[in-house]
Amino acid sequence: MSAIDHYMNDIILRGGAEAQEDGSAATEAHHLLLAIAANEGTAAHRVLTAADLGRQAIRAALEREFEHSLNAVGVSVASYDLPESSRAAGQPPRLGASAYLAFERGIAAAAGKKDLRPAHLLLGVLDTQIGTVPRALALAGVDRVDLMARVRRTLAHESW
Repeated sequence: MSAIDHYMNDIILRGGAEAQEDGSAATEAHHLLLAIAANEGTAAHRVLTAADLGRQAIRAALEREFEHSLNAVGVSVASYDLPESSRAAGQPPRLGASAYLAFERGIAAAAGKKDLRPAHLLLGVLDTQIGTVPRALALAGVDRVDLMARVRRTLAHESW
């Protein structure tokens, strides 16, 4: 397996662990974003860190997005004692639609598999106007389009 194959496998496994921690049946794009942020030593990680988007900051943004989404339908997290998420043991979560799309967009952003790097996968996660990731980033005050431009500039100057 190539280095990018190992990286993508690691991101899928780490994303699955994030999904299990959430009690999710599927690994979605926001779980991949958490996994990318936790995987040090890549240009994708450095871009996120430079934007003050470490794993904890992303987790906090996702929690705000969850609360905001509930508030939009008249439910306040503060008003209810929500149970802990159920962490199902056994089978890892399957890849959800948003994760598949993130991989597709990331792969499409590269000139070919030989050129595919971790930052391409980050682009794939960021390159959507709908879903949990753009809502969480917006609530955190992050300019997603500017962040994508930073990733593209990094791709032009860094190999991994």
